Amino acid sequence: MAKHQFQTEVGQLLHLMTHSLYSNKEIFIRELVSNASDAIDKLNYLKLTDENIKAKLPEDWSGEVNISFDEEDKSLSIIDNGVGMNEEDLIASIGTIAKSGTKSFVEAMTGDAKKDSNLIGQFGVGFYSVFMVASHVDVISKKAGEEQAYKWSSDGTGEFDLVPVTKESAGTVIYIKLKDEEAAEFAVKERIKTIIGKYSNHIAYPIFLNYSEEVTEELSEEDEKAGKEAKKSIEKRHEKINEATALWMQPKSNLKAEEYNDFYKSISHDSQDPMAVIHTKAEGVNEYTTLFYIPSIAPMDMYRADYQPGVKLYVKRVFITDDEKELLPTYLRFVRGIIDSEDLPLNVSREILQENRVMANIKQGSVKKILGEIKKLSKDEEKYAAFIEQYNRPLKEGAYQDFTNKDALLELIRFKSTKADKMTSLAAYKDGADSEQKAIYYIVGENENVLRNSPLLEAYKKNDIEVLILDDKEIDEIITPMYGAYQEWEFKDITSAEAPKVEQSEEEKKEVEEKFEDITKKIKDILGESVSDVRVTNRLSESPSCVVKDAGDAQMQQMAQMMKAMGQEMPETAPILEINPDHEIVTKLNGLDNDSLVADVSWVLLDQAKLSEGMEITDAVAFAQRLSRITAKAL
Repeated sequence: MAKHQFQTEVGQLLHLMTHSLYSNKEIFIRELVSNASDAIDKLNYLKLTDENIKAKLPEDWSGEVNISFDEEDKSLSIIDNGVGMNEEDLIASIGTIAKSGTKSFVEAMTGDAKKDSNLIGQFGVGFYSVFMVASHVDVISKKAGEEQAYKWSSDGTGEFDLVPVTKESAGTVIYIKLKDEEAAEFAVKERIKTIIGKYSNHIAYPIFLNYSEEVTEELSEEDEKAGKEAKKSIEKRHEKINEATALWMQPKSNLKAEEYNDFYKSISHDSQDPMAVIHTKAEGVNEYTTLFYIPSIAPMDMYRADYQPGVKLYVKRVFITDDEKELLPTYLRFVRGIIDSEDLPLNVSREILQENRVMANIKQGSVKKILGEIKKLSKDEEKYAAFIEQYNRPLKEGAYQDFTNKDALLELIRFKSTKADKMTSLAAYKDGADSEQKAIYYIVGENENVLRNSPLLEAYKKNDIEVLILDDKEIDEIITPMYGAYQEWEFKDITSAEAPKVEQSEEEKKEVEEKFEDITKKIKDILGESVSDVRVTNRLSESPSCVVKDAGDAQMQQMAQMMKAMGQEMPETAPILEINPDHEIVTKLNGLDNDSLVADVSWVLLDQAKLSEGMEITDAVAFAQRLSRITAKAL
C-alpha cells in the first residue's frame, strides 16, 4: 500500500470542508454526479474518435450514473461507466489541484458558511465537498483502454492511500462512508431523489437509484377472508430519477423559466438565477443550437489570466470540450452555456477549432445574439444598472478588441460624467451636447472625487460641456484612445486637448502671453526637467495652475502604462504646467523681485497642480517646507 501526502493547499481545503462548511452539505451529490457526467462525456467522445477505445467497449455501451445507499452500513456509492482514471490521474486530480483553484477558493471565503459552500464548484474543487459528510472515501477507478485499476482511499486528514485493485470495466466507483450524524439524512431514498431533481435533473445521461425495498404480497378477497397472512419480501429497485434529456435541444415553447434556471445552476455551479437567458436554434448554411446565460454576479475568476471558460462545445449532442477559450471572444468570458453544432466533425481538434470556418460563423452569430440580448436588457433601466455594475469593464475591453462589433459595444457601455447623476450612454452624451460640439471629452484617473474636482474641468463647466469621468485608470487610459470615434465624434482627453471656446480674441491672447512671458520663462528655468513647458492658459477660472500633456506625450503615457502592466518600467513624461493669468497668486508673482519666494511659489504651483490631478509629487518634505515658508511670509 502506497501512502501519499496531500498537496499543502488541498490539506487546507480539506480542513475547511470538514470544519467550516456545514450549511449546504447536499451539494456534494451535485458535484460528484457532475464529475461522473463529465467522465462519461469524455468516454463517449473517445468511443467515436478512437478506434482502440471503441474496440474495447461493448457494442451496446451507453453512459449512465448509478447511485446506491445502505442504511445499515451508513454508506452511499456513486458509480459511472465513464473514462476512468489511472494512478497518475488519481494523484493529479485528487491529490493536487491545478491552476491555484484552492488558493482562489480560500481567498474568496467570506466567513458565511452558506455563501462559501456555494463557491465550491466554481473553483473546480467539487470532489472535496464529499468530506463535509464523509468519515472515509474510497475511489475505485479503471481508465478506458487500460488493464489495471486503482483504489484511492482517504479520511480527509493529511494523506491518502493508493493501491492496485481489480475492476472489470472502465469507470469510477466512489464509496462514501457517511459520518454517523449524516447517515440519517443522505442514506435515504427520497432525500437522494430530491437532491438529484434539484441539481442534476438535466444531466444528459440517465441517473439510476438502486435500492432494496420491502414489498408486501397483495392478497385476494378470498385469502383475506380466509385469514391468510400476506408474505413480505425484499425486492431490488433500479429507478431512473432524472429526465436525461439535452435541454438545449428542446423547443423554447416547451421550457419554463424554472427549467432554464435549474439547468444553468447545474452547469455553472451558481446558486443564483441567471440575469438573462439566450436560447437560439440556427438553420441554413450552418445548423447549430446555442443556450447562453449571463450570470447575475460576475464569475470570481473573470479577471484572472487562467480563468475557466464557461461554454461547452457539443457536436450532435456529443461533448467535445469545456476548456476552449476561443468559442467566444475573451471579453464575453463571463457568459455560461452550450454550443451544439450539426456541422463540425466529431474529431475536431483545438487547432481545427481555431481555424474552422463553421466555428468562426457560429462564434460570429453567437456574439451578435449575446450583444442583441444585452441591448434588450438596456431597455430596462434597473436591470441594466445591475448588468453594468458587473460587466461594464469587459464591454470596454470588447470595444477595443472587436472592431466588427465596436459600434454595438460602444452603444452598450455606460460612463460616469460631470452632468449625469447616474451612468450615461454615449448616445445620451451626444443628445445633450451643444450643436457646435463635435467631440466626446473625457478625463482619466484613479479617484472619482479627485477627477470631479480637477482644475482641468473649470473651462468645460464654464462652457456647459459634459466630460466623461473615467476612474478605472488601469484600463481606461489604454483603451479609450483606441476607440477612435463614436458616430464621427472623436474621443478627446481634456489633459491634452485644447481648452474649449472662451471669450478671448487672438490679439488678447497674444497680449496676455507677452505680459507673462518673463515669469513663465523664469518658472521654466526654476522647475527645469520637472516640466516640459510652462505657459499661460485660458482654461482655468478658479485654480492658479494645472498640469496637462500634449498629444505626443499622451501617446508615450499610454505606452508607459502598457509597459508597466507587463512588468517593465518606462521613465515618466514631464507634464506641461499651465498658469492662470487672472489668479491673484500668478498676477502677484509676475514682476516679483524676490528670487527665493518666486522659486518656492513656482514649485508649489507645480506640486499643487499635480495633487489636484491625483498625481504623486516628487518630494513631499520639500513641498511642506516651501508651504511653511510662504505661509510665514504671508502672516
